[in-house]
Amino acid sequence: MTSLVFLTVGFGASLIALRTKDEVNRIAALVAGSIFLVWGFALTPQAFQTLVEVSIIIPIFSICMRCLGCGSTR
Repeated sequence: MTSLVFLTVGFGASLIALRTKDEVNRIAALVAGSIFLVWGFALTPQAFQTLVEVSIIIPIFSICMRCLGCGSTR
Protein backbone atom coordinates (compact mmCIF):
# COMPACT_ATOMS: atom_id res chain seq x y z
CA MET A 1 0.00 0.00 0.00
CA THR A 2 2.82 2.42 0.77
CA SER A 3 4.36 1.76 -2.62
CA LEU A 4 1.16 2.94 -4.29
CA VAL A 5 1.25 6.15 -2.25
CA PHE A 6 4.87 6.84 -3.18
CA LEU A 7 4.23 6.09 -6.86
CA THR A 8 1.19 8.38 -6.88
CA VAL A 9 3.11 11.21 -5.21
CA GLY A 10 5.98 10.69 -7.65
CA PHE A 11 3.74 10.85 -10.71
CA GLY A 12 1.90 13.84 -9.25
CA ALA A 13 5.11 15.75 -8.58
CA SER A 14 6.34 14.98 -12.09
CA LEU A 15 3.09 16.24 -13.63
CA ILE A 16 3.24 19.41 -11.55
CA ALA A 17 6.85 19.91 -12.65
CA LEU A 18 5.88 19.69 -16.31
CA ARG A 19 3.20 22.36 -15.85
CA THR A 20 5.32 24.95 -14.02
CA LYS A 21 7.16 27.72 -15.83
CA ASP A 22 9.90 28.51 -13.32
CA GLU A 23 13.06 26.46 -13.90
CA VAL A 24 14.03 26.14 -10.24
CA ASN A 25 10.60 24.85 -9.22
CA ARG A 26 10.54 22.52 -12.21
CA ILE A 27 13.91 20.99 -11.37
CA ALA A 28 13.03 20.64 -7.68
CA ALA A 29 9.71 18.97 -8.47
CA LEU A 30 11.28 16.61 -11.02
CA VAL A 31 14.00 15.58 -8.56
CA ALA A 32 11.45 15.02 -5.81
CA GLY A 33 9.17 13.13 -8.18
CA SER A 34 11.95 10.88 -9.40
CA ILE A 35 13.02 10.11 -5.83
CA PHE A 36 9.45 9.19 -4.90
CA LEU A 37 9.08 7.06 -8.05
CA VAL A 38 12.27 5.13 -7.33
CA TRP A 39 11.32 4.72 -3.69
CA GLY A 40 7.82 3.53 -4.59
CA PHE A 41 9.17 1.15 -7.21
CA ALA A 42 11.60 -0.32 -4.68
CA LEU A 43 8.72 -1.03 -2.29
CA THR A 44 6.52 -2.77 -4.87
CA PRO A 45 6.24 -6.58 -4.94
CA GLN A 46 8.79 -8.57 -6.93
CA ALA A 47 6.25 -9.68 -9.55
CA PHE A 48 5.33 -6.08 -10.41
CA GLN A 49 8.99 -5.07 -10.63
CA THR A 50 9.73 -7.94 -12.99
CA LEU A 51 6.72 -7.09 -15.16
CA VAL A 52 7.80 -3.44 -15.46
CA GLU A 53 11.43 -4.30 -16.17
CA VAL A 54 10.53 -6.82 -18.87
CA SER A 55 8.09 -4.40 -20.48
CA ILE A 56 10.88 -1.80 -20.66
CA ILE A 57 13.66 -4.13 -21.82
CA ILE A 58 11.75 -5.75 -24.72
CA PRO A 59 11.21 -2.50 -26.71
CA ILE A 60 14.76 -1.33 -26.02
CA PHE A 61 16.17 -4.69 -27.12
CA SER A 62 14.20 -4.60 -30.38
CA ILE A 63 15.42 -1.07 -31.10
CA CYS A 64 19.03 -2.08 -30.43
CA MET A 65 18.75 -5.13 -32.66
CA ARG A 66 17.31 -2.96 -35.45
CA CYS A 67 20.22 -0.54 -35.06
CA LEU A 68 22.73 -3.38 -35.29
CA GLY A 69 21.18 -4.38 -38.60
CA CYS A 70 21.49 -0.83 -39.94
CA GLY A 71 25.16 -0.41 -39.01
CA SER A 72 28.05 -0.54 -41.38
CA THR A 73 29.26 -3.94 -42.50
CA ARG A 74 32.73 -4.80 -41.31
